[in-house]
Amino acid sequence: MDKTMADPTILTFDLGTQSMRAMVVNRQGEILYYAQYKYPKPYVSIQPGYADVDPMMYYRTMRILMDQLYKQDTHCLQECAGVTLACIRDTIILLDENKKPIRDAILWLDHRLADDTSRIPGWVLKASSVVHMRKILEQQYCASHINWLIENEKDSYARCTKVVFLPSFLHYLLTGNLVDTPSNMIGHLPFDYKRQTWQKDRDIKRYMCDIPREKLVDLVTESVLGTITEQASLETGIPEGLPLVATGSDKGCETLGVSAIHPYQASLSFGTTATIQFTLNKYVTPEKFLPSYPSVLDGYYNPEIEIFRGYWLISWFKKEFAAKEVQLAQEMGIAPEDLLNEQLKNIPCGSEGLILQPFWTPGVINPDAKGSMIGFHDAHTRIHLYRAIIEGIGYALYDGMIHMQERTGVPIEEVFVSGGGSQSDEICQITADIFGVKVIRIQTHEATGIGASIAGFTKLGFFQSYQEAISSMVHIKDSFTPDMENHRIYHDLYTQIYRKIYPSLVPLYRKLSNLIKRRER
Repeated sequence: MDKTMADPTILTFDLGTQSMRAMVVNRQGEILYYAQYKYPKPYVSIQPGYADVDPMMYYRTMRILMDQLYKQDTHCLQECAGVTLACIRDTIILLDENKKPIRDAILWLDHRLADDTSRIPGWVLKASSVVHMRKILEQQYCASHINWLIENEKDSYARCTKVVFLPSFLHYLLTGNLVDTPSNMIGHLPFDYKRQTWQKDRDIKRYMCDIPREKLVDLVTESVLGTITEQASLETGIPEGLPLVATGSDKGCETLGVSAIHPYQASLSFGTTATIQFTLNKYVTPEKFLPSYPSVLDGYYNPEIEIFRGYWLISWFKKEFAAKEVQLAQEMGIAPEDLLNEQLKNIPCGSEGLILQPFWTPGVINPDAKGSMIGFHDAHTRIHLYRAIIEGIGYALYDGMIHMQERTGVPIEEVFVSGGGSQSDEICQITADIFGVKVIRIQTHEATGIGASIAGFTKLGFFQSYQEAISSMVHIKDSFTPDMENHRIYHDLYTQIYRKIYPSLVPLYRKLSNLIKRRER
């Protein structure tokens, strides 16, 4: 660390599902330089539900982004003190003995499932039945992509010497060190979330994803994972010798980036996956059998509720129902969402009885769920549907907040929002009305990059604590006070209707799934 730098900066890469961003951030939380690249093909689906991607695509994209930054200013990294990454989670890569990928990475949103649970020992099934955990154990076993690979690509698994997540692989490419931090271990690997290390051999939960210890990366707690090698510098354009600083997952960095580090605060991420996340200094699970993730802050946890196809639903709506707005926006040189969001004001809260359950992709706690809408009548329009989507995501996230308040006993007083959807005043106001608490936006919706930069500066010693870094780098832009009359309407719809949709429809969801499976055979 060179504290003689006049205005030190951090080079941060935010690796998302659809695109990657690179930004140069200073100690005041200003993004001095910014570049974004949308992947031409984020993934390949050789079968419905599959999502494979060449992991080297992410590494090559770093070169593209660095070229964009240098075009803005050839001296943009003159005061750069370090590099940080914030990556998508649960993206599996198999490496051979030379640490080369054996096959494409399997993305987190891939839906392929293992079929054969016979590899789970009998004593584990019996023990899990006693604690009413067997169904979850079997579901998570089938959802683990490594188990699908063991069943369907035995040769690939036999050849692999390491099973890693995406950030671990990038750490190796950039520094030559195949290591990672506990805060990146979010997904289907045998990780003990409470102890923040690999699970013990006889841990009953290990059998969801029983990978031998020698195939797993070394987890380190050091602040610096290594330095950018000469080869990595030539291939990416990142200056040689810069320290690569340990951070955490994209969502974890986002929560830090909005400053939601106290138990009375919540962080809402309006991205492809919509999430509500909290920061606690003790291990509290958001749901039974659902882990609390390791935070970027050492020794802290981020319990989280995910809506897997959250603000992806906006993209779905645009594609299927908003050709008019897409065309007009193109002519006007603005985003289609701007036109759609402006029309939200014309629809009353509650969308005149149209209620959406946003489970286009089910989760662990509702594995049988499907997307549903109820309450249609002849006065409903496309914009009613659009507002119902936003309200439905809001109900699902609000449900997560209610659950966490019940589990911690700490009421939520502030909600911070980030991600693409947070750029809309209308969406932020709807969110405030649903939650019934103040919704806060910081100076940028690029909270993930700010959070990773906060971690970088703090771990390199430019700040004495995360709180000091937050005070310097996170600035409230504006806030939205709930309309309590609207909140009462939303609360009634949530308690009397929304919460009852899933238990009412789940028998039909199960029958529907069985009918579809029967037809596919």
